[in-house]
Amino acid sequence: MLTETVLPPPRPLQRDRTLALRRYLELFKTSTQFMGALLWDRITHNRSAHRRHRRAQWLVQQLLSLGPTFIKIGQSLSTRTDLLPLEYIQALSQLQDRVPAFAAQEAMAAIESELGRSLSDLFGQFDPEPLASASLGQVHRATLLSGEEVVVKVQRPGLEALFYLDFEVIHRLLWLARSLLPGVKKYNLDSIYQEFSAFLFQEIDYLQEGQNADRFRQNFAKQPRILVPTVYWQYTTRKILTLEYLPGIKVNDRETLQAKGINVDRVIQLGICAYLKQLLLDGFFQSDPHPGNMAVTNQGELIFYDFGTMAEVKVLARDRMVESFFAVLSKDTPKLIETLVFMGLIEPTSNMGAVQRIINFLLDNFRDKPVDVRAFEQMSEEVVAIFEQQPFRLPPQMMFVLKSLMTLDGIARTLDPAYNLLTASQPFVRSVTASQGRSSLLKGLALGTQNFMIKQWQKPKAATRLIEQLETRIEQGDLQFRVRSEESDRLYKLIFLALQALLYACLLGFSVVTGAILLSTIWIKWSTLCFALAGWWGLLLGRSLIQLKLQERLVKLTQK
Repeated sequence: MLTETVLPPPRPLQRDRTLALRRYLELFKTSTQFMGALLWDRITHNRSAHRRHRRAQWLVQQLLSLGPTFIKIGQSLSTRTDLLPLEYIQALSQLQDRVPAFAAQEAMAAIESELGRSLSDLFGQFDPEPLASASLGQVHRATLLSGEEVVVKVQRPGLEALFYLDFEVIHRLLWLARSLLPGVKKYNLDSIYQEFSAFLFQEIDYLQEGQNADRFRQNFAKQPRILVPTVYWQYTTRKILTLEYLPGIKVNDRETLQAKGINVDRVIQLGICAYLKQLLLDGFFQSDPHPGNMAVTNQGELIFYDFGTMAEVKVLARDRMVESFFAVLSKDTPKLIETLVFMGLIEPTSNMGAVQRIINFLLDNFRDKPVDVRAFEQMSEEVVAIFEQQPFRLPPQMMFVLKSLMTLDGIARTLDPAYNLLTASQPFVRSVTASQGRSSLLKGLALGTQNFMIKQWQKPKAATRLIEQLETRIEQGDLQFRVRSEESDRLYKLIFLALQALLYACLLGFSVVTGAILLSTIWIKWSTLCFALAGWWGLLLGRSLIQLKLQERLVKLTQK
């Protein structure tokens, strides 16, 4: 799907190992406190919105104290509305704008060191107060000796060395999680870790970011309403990036946009069409489009900032994405399932009826109207049944595509909660229809547009559609019985956990007794191994007892 970014090979950490140990302890302490708090909330059945808000705010403060690596992880999680409760999304979103700045003296020293000249020889004016601060660096406004206004992006000192340390620690913690929690293996955390770390190391190379900005500007050279700042290469290194100063209104600041007389619907339309072009035509897109990376001028033009994490879509995958786009527009469920299977988002099974029903449900309810979470209540049992079979999966490469689309959708709904995807994408569809390009991709887009228009024109009357929908639902097996005893399932699980705890207790006792016996023999060294095994069985026993206790509470609650 995406071109692979190779993670730089690990290098030996040239630092006192006590620093790494201290980092391990910090992470272990934070994660233990957080997991313990969540477990306590679960045991006490206190998972109210107020309690989740408190936990989320505490987590934000911990991420800020842990530094840039974990701030960046928190920023990524702030877009995952599919994984986290609303309170956590709102709290983690603060990390997009409230990252503390570092000292101006450090920034100025870094600029002079990287560019090899004093500030007075480089700039006519330099503002020591940062214009903005992010997890990986901060931006200062300046004026060149030639009079051009620029912004200078300065990387946080010691950032690369800190990345190597943090990712070494995270890698070891992932290994520990896989060993203690076998259930996490299905999430393919290693691949996600590799992808995320590769993107972060790419983001701290400002020379690469400058090249990305130039390529992005060239892609939108014929789009006058899309602005991209110019790179000043003579003032740019791997750790310093100097760009044209392009001020604007934050893209999700609805009140200010309306006060300036800017048409919010046009801004949404411009953003949606720009991203469709990036994904379906250029195959080169900004993978982190949070509100801090886009702005709007007083004339309603859209400005893009921050090109550190760009991703590419291969031509073959782009063709499938084009097919998916038009399948959504025309509500062609079979075609959409076919393309999602090809892209690796759905695991094909012997019976795809349940998957087809949920796709139909999503297209009917959320394609051209605001998302209403309450609508899921009517299909709650169906959704649970589908995800128990786990036909859906998320390859690490596709995570960045979906993250971008979800973030962009969130920005659009902030500006207009009732925005319509079909209406917003119309200029893009019309531009493709009018295009005379001969490439296979443009032909595919034009053909998809033509088929979509034909289907819209040939759409049957309401009564005919109602009959067809009824026939389809009968064919898909919507009228079916599911025979299942949930009470028996819970009881079997309770028995299994009890037997598992008993087994671990026996192994623990056997290891302790064997170790004690070996202490008085010539094989005393083997006693250490026995006690180590006893510690391992003790950990597994503790985990099993906690799971058993929680299952018992669940059974009691269902019996009330």
